[in-house]
Order: sequence, then C-alpha cells, then structure tokens
Amino acid sequence: MSVGAETIPQSSSNEPPVELNRLLKDIQSLEALTIDWDESQHNTLHALKQAHDDLNKEAFTRLIRALKAEPTALKALKEAVADEVVYAVLRYHGILKATLNERVEAALETVRPFLESHGGNVELMEIPSPDTVIIRLLGACDGCPASALTLSEGIEKAIKEHCPEVTTIKKAKGGVTATPVDVINVGFVSPFARSEDTGWVFVCNLDTIPEGQIKVANVSNNEVLLSRFDHQVTCYENACSHMGMPLDMGEVNQGILICPHHGFKYSLQTGECLTAPEVQLHTHAVRVIDNRVEVKLT
Repeated sequence: MSVGAETIPQSSSNEPPVELNRLLKDIQSLEALTIDWDESQHNTLHALKQAHDDLNKEAFTRLIRALKAEPTALKALKEAVADEVVYAVLRYHGILKATLNERVEAALETVRPFLESHGGNVELMEIPSPDTVIIRLLGACDGCPASALTLSEGIEKAIKEHCPEVTTIKKAKGGVTATPVDVINVGFVSPFARSEDTGWVFVCNLDTIPEGQIKVANVSNNEVLLSRFDHQVTCYENACSHMGMPLDMGEVNQGILICPHHGFKYSLQTGECLTAPEVQLHTHAVRVIDNRVEVKLT
C-alpha cells in the first residue's frame, strides 16, 4: 500500500497542543481499570501492549533513519525532538538515549538520601564538556571537613557509575550552609562513613584533642592531624597540599594552620587551603563514639 503526500493530515494551528502530563494521566487511568484482572487477562494485555510497542518502535526507527539521510530534514528532526511529547515517546521506545545531564541528575538522586540525612544536598551546576561535571555541595555538606570524602566516596562514584565518560568532577564553591547539628554520641564527618564499615582505628580520647589546635597521631603508620571544634572533630593527612611537607610544626592561629615551610594557610574546620582556593587537605574519616575518637584512612 502506498501513501501519497496528499493523504498526510494537516493539523489546525488553532488547536492547542495536548500536554504530556494529560496524556500520561489518561494512560494511568486506563491502567488502573485493569488492576483487578486475573493473570491470564494481564498476560494478554501485556502481549498486546508489547506488540503495539514493537510496531511503533520499528516505525519511528525507520522514520528517523530516513530523515537523518536528508540533510535538509535534519534540522526539522532536531526541532521535533525538542517537543516534550515527541521526546518522551522516543525515550520510552529506547530510540533516544538519556542525555548526559539527565544521567548525572539520576546519579545525584541516588546519593541525595544519604546527604539529606546529614542536613546536606548536592546540585548540578554545569557540564562544560562531555568528560567534566561541576557540582555544588549544599547545606551541611558545604564547608564540611569531609567534603572531599563525600565527593570521592559518594558523589564521584555515583556519577561515574551512571556516566562512564565523565572523568573529571569539580566542586564549585558558594553553597547555602545550614545550621550545624550538634553531635553528642556518634559523629561522622561524611554520610558515606558508615558505622558498619571495617577499618576504624581508635586514636585517642576526645578530651585530649585541643580546641582549635592540632594533635598529631599515628594511624597504621600514617601521621594524621586531629583538631576539635566543640563536638566536631576533623582529621587530615599530615602533609601540605602544596608540596607534601609535614604540617605539625606549623603555627595555628584561630583555627588556621600555617605551613612552616612555604606559608600556605589551611582552615582546620574544613581543610580548605586559604592561600590557593580549590585546594584541600587530604581528609580522613573520623567518628566520635562517647569519648572515643576513631579514624578510618581514606
């Protein structure tokens, strides 16, 4: 059977477009009518639906293949795909793949429950290139001493699992900081430092760590620096991010540690380098259980 161009229906410009949500609600209403059907009826309905899906997918695939072969039609095809209904149907049939932006957002959704449980969140800021993503930590995660741990152990792993082409994940500054929650019995510097994990090492008692100063400790032959700000304890590798020189002989002034070798300044509360923005001390996971301070090397 041949179809002439004159048989293609022309839509009226006066007819308002039907919104995607309305179409989806109509489908959901019809599906609700089948809830009480028996297994045989459901199997028949599923087979019929699958047959329709297969037919539509094959038709759309052939149509798009033909349009792609015509350079003059390619622009119109891209404009059509921008329509939410067209896009949703082609995505449903697997003809269009999820965009990088959508896949990154899906990855962030998997870690948000962990971040929100600690008063934080994360948002996608920018995708400057196909292999680079810029995110921003929000709430309690912004400025947290374990932001590097949260980024590497949680967010980076999730993004790279959903988007293997992404090789660089950067953290933007300037999130909205939430009011910190007091830690009384158990405190984790990162929501990804789980209590059931192995590898935690007892280091010292909480009251032996000087307020706003540093305490040097040895954890599995690694020298670390501990500091305390009320109930919050931070733990960093005893190495300057500039050239890796030890920091334990540096001067501490109002929670700021100054490298004794080249004068680089670091915030002991966040690990951020105040001399070279975007550089941070290597953070280790730390938790406080009653008066016991335990560290897990990361």
